[in-house]
Amino acid sequence: MDIFSIGVVPLVVLVITAFAASTVAGVTGFGGAAILLPVLVAVFGVRDAIPILTVAQLIGNASRVWFNRKEVVWPLIGWFSLGAVPLALLGGLLFTQAPLVLLTRFVGIFLLLMVVWRHLRKKPIFHPTMRSFTFIGAGFSFLSALVGSVGPILAPFFLAYGLVRGAYIGTEAMSTVVMHVTKLFAYGGAAALTSAALVTGLALGPIMLAGSFTGKRILERLPKRVFIVLIELVLIISGLTLLITG
Repeated sequence: MDIFSIGVVPLVVLVITAFAASTVAGVTGFGGAAILLPVLVAVFGVRDAIPILTVAQLIGNASRVWFNRKEVVWPLIGWFSLGAVPLALLGGLLFTQAPLVLLTRFVGIFLLLMVVWRHLRKKPIFHPTMRSFTFIGAGFSFLSALVGSVGPILAPFFLAYGLVRGAYIGTEAMSTVVMHVTKLFAYGGAAALTSAALVTGLALGPIMLAGSFTGKRILERLPKRVFIVLIELVLIISGLTLLITG
């Protein structure tokens, strides 16, 4: 089943949700998957939902890279990719056998703990270096291949490195593009990416692009303090959603 064979009501809900998800991600750098994935699962089932989400997110993230291209930290992307590519391939191949419910709830707990940790510590105990993003890319790309997206978990690492606003949005988005392209190759090799899932993900592309453009316009007018608070709110909502629903 693809996007053109579902009913009118599910189609309208899916379009509105995809636009809202991409707009939120355009402002915070993440959170779009937590908004869009439940609707995709309800309409298409979990095994098709994650490949569809990967295609749609690839388009959404690529558009955020373009809108923030002048601020992307390209050397950081290089170190991230060294670890991301091999582990995303491995995770994609293991996707069809993974205990997704337990893994997703673990991710939800981790997100909530990250918010608590940011407020309990007077000074961060971890300041990632550029080279350390090789290991960050490896771990989170593997996890992303299993649960669809790890944007909320990646966010604190990019923020701890010192990126904000356009530099954060563009650099995080390009790192995610690397993950998603690699995952799609792995899903295709494991027969998890069907033609219907590919068509559906591509059909959502223009909607994701429009949401990214809207998010960029909002970001340009957003004070730095409000930006950080908004990120933490999305972390809490994403964490609770993943923990409760799995």
